Amino acid sequence: MMSPIRRLVLVTDFGDGIYVGQMRARLDDLIPGVPVVDLVHDLPPFRIDLAAYLLPALVRDMPAGSIYVCVVDPGVGGARGGLLVQTRDSWFIGPDNGLLVPLVYWAEGTVVNRIGWCPSLLSASFHGRDWFAPAAARLAVGTDLQLCPIDPADMVGSDWPKERAAVVYVDRFGNLMTGLQATGRPRTHALQVGERRLCHARTFCEVASGEAFWYENAFGLVEIAVNLGRADRELGLSPGAPIGPFLPLG
Repeated sequence: MMSPIRRLVLVTDFGDGIYVGQMRARLDDLIPGVPVVDLVHDLPPFRIDLAAYLLPALVRDMPAGSIYVCVVDPGVGGARGGLLVQTRDSWFIGPDNGLLVPLVYWAEGTVVNRIGWCPSLLSASFHGRDWFAPAAARLAVGTDLQLCPIDPADMVGSDWPKERAAVVYVDRFGNLMTGLQATGRPRTHALQVGERRLCHARTFCEVASGEAFWYENAFGLVEIAVNLGRADRELGLSPGAPIGPFLPLG
């Protein structure tokens, strides 16, 4: 049995500025009283191929009963459609551009639907506010979205790999999250990053100040860090930079 809808969660590359506030105001008008959570708004701009691999990790330990409105959408206004992905305990609304594909790989009990409903008034450049947020509001109150089930193989990006050996996000401390799941990675292996090989550590305090290493972060991803430093500056890496492979020590 699905969890009741308890909150809406926003996931975007909008950053600071007017766009998030516009979405929140629209949701407050449509479903007043339903909590809206800002999960992340500083995803790498336009980089669907990076955000897609961060999303499953970000939501892995989130509470059940959430509708996620996911907007990284450089093709806004074009021919791409809108999707509703239902997992065992949550829902995800966003463009059919690959953003939700890894989520379908990793989440349990996923069902993919194309959203047939579209509002009568729709700007060409802000579907987050004008389509996806209202669609989430309709879902929250049980209003028809004219859903059409589709095979996940028909999603845009369905041929993408399950993981991405690249930096997908840099946090405010300069730590580098990758698109690789940490489970199953041998802790006895070093991670090749450019010309350097980084050993594994379980925590920051296991390595010396200024030392770079890889570890399993709180979201279950391989992450690269420098104890009391910034890995992005130390290693000269930014979102999209390739990393790997894992190599035996010695």
